[in-house]
Amino acid sequence: MSKLATRHVYTSESVSEGHPDKVCDQISDAILDACLALDPAAHVACETAAGTNLVVNVGEITCKNWERVNPQAIVREVVRDIGYDTPSEGFSFDTFNYVSALHGQSLDIAQGVNKLSVEEQGAGDQGMMFGYASNSTEQLMPAPIVYAHGLLQYFTVLRKNGEIPYLRPDSKAQVSVLHEDGKAKAITTVVVSHQTRDVPIKRIRKELEAAARAYLADTGLLTNKTTFYINPTGRFVIGGPCGDSGLTGRKIIVDSYGGVGSHGGGAFSGKDPSKVDRSAAYYCRYVAKNIVAAGLADKCEIQIAYAIGVAKPLSINVSTYGTGHVPEEKIEKILMAGEIFDFRPGMLIRDLGLTKPKGWSYRKTSNYGHFGREGFPWEKTDRVAALRSAAGLK
Repeated sequence: MSKLATRHVYTSESVSEGHPDKVCDQISDAILDACLALDPAAHVACETAAGTNLVVNVGEITCKNWERVNPQAIVREVVRDIGYDTPSEGFSFDTFNYVSALHGQSLDIAQGVNKLSVEEQGAGDQGMMFGYASNSTEQLMPAPIVYAHGLLQYFTVLRKNGEIPYLRPDSKAQVSVLHEDGKAKAITTVVVSHQTRDVPIKRIRKELEAAARAYLADTGLLTNKTTFYINPTGRFVIGGPCGDSGLTGRKIIVDSYGGVGSHGGGAFSGKDPSKVDRSAAYYCRYVAKNIVAAGLADKCEIQIAYAIGVAKPLSINVSTYGTGHVPEEKIEKILMAGEIFDFRPGMLIRDLGLTKPKGWSYRKTSNYGHFGREGFPWEKTDRVAALRSAAGLK
């Protein structure tokens, strides 16, 4: 008797760079970039809140030459780059009020993190972090989140080059994908809610659906049953921080794997690499991606746990969801040996070059997902050969 195929539909969401929460993520990461450029050892925990005609920064920053950083100028430049440039819309780079309540890092935290050697550097907080990879797409990411991110990136290009002139910065997209036996088979539903100028809804729906179809056609997953919902409420003119307030770190599922796999709960943006919420999550993605790329499993999730101020991780867990070509216990043993991957905070920061970004910036991570895009060091698959050798694979 042949095995019956398992079928399920999975949906993931993305939000654009003009979404209020993403405005805040970009501001927090732009300030982090400015600090690291002056002081690679800077400690930054920068939070941003945005609302109608208002941006507020709060948090803790310890940075050499901090007096050379101009947070307000950075904030206004980010907002201008995003495209909020019309005061009548209630939020514009040149008219919003700015408030800063940034101050130095707690000495209680610093004494646990600031060690004499890289090997001894303690974790900046307790908690658990996860990394995930799957061979369902060429990015080794889940298909729904890849397509949702890509769709909004495409709309951003159409907005900024003027091809669809009435588009404004704020938008969301959902993509639902039918899977059979774990493989993407069809896109069942696409939802796009995009801020616009006051334009007839029929025109918006016709042109945005055509653009979405044009982009998603390359996936080969559109069918005659694929349903599109474009601005389903009928009007989306008031948007951005004027339509809904924004906060740093409120889109952790958008930032990671679109709901596939697990999440430790810690946000990424505005945090320097000593905060393992960010750096260890990046490293876990690096490890999981190399395991899948090496053929040790078709899917892989890594969990790591830390205690604040302690360098050695408390636990490392590997799950391959039954897709492993090597026993999970063997993969865990390889990781615990610390010869291919070193999960101590100071070492993983050094391995990925997280305090001195080269060819990338933290602000670039804050839009359209922290994972699955080339150019970031945690997306390299440079440990494949070592993993295959340690696993006894030819």
